[in-house]
Amino acid sequence: MHPLARLDHKYLWHPFTQMRDWLRREPIVIVHGRGAVLWDVHGRAYLDANASIWTNLHGHRHPRIDAALRRQLGRIAHSSALGLANEPASKLAERLVQMAALPGRGARARRQPRLTRVFLSDDGSTAMEVALKLAYEFTRRTGRSRAPRFLSLAGGYHGDTVGAVSLGHIDLFHRAYAGLLFKSDRVMAPYCYRCRFNRAGPERMDARLYRQCRWECVGEVERRLTARHKRGEPYAGMVVEPLMQGAAGMIAHPAGWLRQVAERVRGEGALLIADEVMTAFGRATDTPGFLACHQEGVEPDFAALAKGLTGGYLPMAATLTTTAVFEAFLGEYEECRTFFHGHSYTGNALGAAAALASLEELEDEGSRRARGRLQAALAKGLRELWALPQVGDVRQAGLVAAIELVRDWRTREPFAWAEQVGTRVCEAMARRGVLTRPIGNVVVVMPPYCMSEAQLRVVLGALAEAVEEVLGGAP
Repeated sequence: MHPLARLDHKYLWHPFTQMRDWLRREPIVIVHGRGAVLWDVHGRAYLDANASIWTNLHGHRHPRIDAALRRQLGRIAHSSALGLANEPASKLAERLVQMAALPGRGARARRQPRLTRVFLSDDGSTAMEVALKLAYEFTRRTGRSRAPRFLSLAGGYHGDTVGAVSLGHIDLFHRAYAGLLFKSDRVMAPYCYRCRFNRAGPERMDARLYRQCRWECVGEVERRLTARHKRGEPYAGMVVEPLMQGAAGMIAHPAGWLRQVAERVRGEGALLIADEVMTAFGRATDTPGFLACHQEGVEPDFAALAKGLTGGYLPMAATLTTTAVFEAFLGEYEECRTFFHGHSYTGNALGAAAALASLEELEDEGSRRARGRLQAALAKGLRELWALPQVGDVRQAGLVAAIELVRDWRTREPFAWAEQVGTRVCEAMARRGVLTRPIGNVVVVMPPYCMSEAQLRVVLGALAEAVEEVLGGAP
């Protein structure tokens, strides 16, 4: 075993990892990366097929971001945001507000709020914690509710801080902490493949395309909103991951769901909180847009950003909100209307410099065209996976793909959790030089935007071979 692997085994505790299993084998220790390729301590190369846990937009050692960090290091790495301002953070806030504006100037855009203020923090959990606290206190200060309550989706995951966990509804992650949490309500997710209202039998295509329903999932949201309003206890807000729910198993929402739900949330006077931690920066959209919400013509009251904000270089997050929310916290010093919340590394200059460079690359015309080509190549390659009988559903949203593995596609019968099918398939992919991570029995493919079409074919080929190795060619 390599000495670095021994150090890892002796001292480190890894997230979302059963450490007894981890300690049974030598881990892959990454020491170098460039573009879509990672190298381990033994000199073996791997394709990064999950963008380093959904964060790396443009590839490793990207020249534009590297140069921005070197320039900023020549000036200052960090200064406090408590009582001081700095150049890159100020410019980043301006750029985020500009990019977060709903495209177009039609009636739909005019009827919706504008995101005008930015609170910077550290990661997706803290971005959501900021949105939660601001929405809670705004609801109280405006007299809408003295005890604000939130609605979110079944399978929702919004981070691991206590407030963010309270908004989530994945028992595997959240049940152990129930005694620490405040209550939030949940409503069914638009999971077409396993929806009890979908009357369509299994077919060899994305379940969203052959579903037979009457938008009962939207009706369920409407009923929850209306019932609480009639009791005189309206919701403060609804929290959604736009277009695709990540940790729930990459559940891709059918086109039109978000727009309809947003209309109903706004109709009840509640706030729409968009957890765009994974979906923003063009990751989950079919267009070059900035926020996933924009694909459905929706502008939220809060947008939480993280993961890809710095291109996967440094931990940084942002919570965007409206002028109305900002003004609810304005007052004289003695009124104590201040937002009493903060982070030591808020507005970190290095992180902001990396984020600005990442956003420049995101808007570069050549980069946009390359993303479009890669997205089309991903769609084409995914179609070939339907030949595998254990592939039950294939879901794509932008440059995110989810392959749900089942015992038999004709029955949709899932594999038992204890069989660790997704994990075993990803381990077989790693032996073929491709790294990704499953969510249960869903294999995720989320390439950096710089991945070539040839590299993508290697990724999908390794996935197909791994499924056949682990599960065989027949049900």
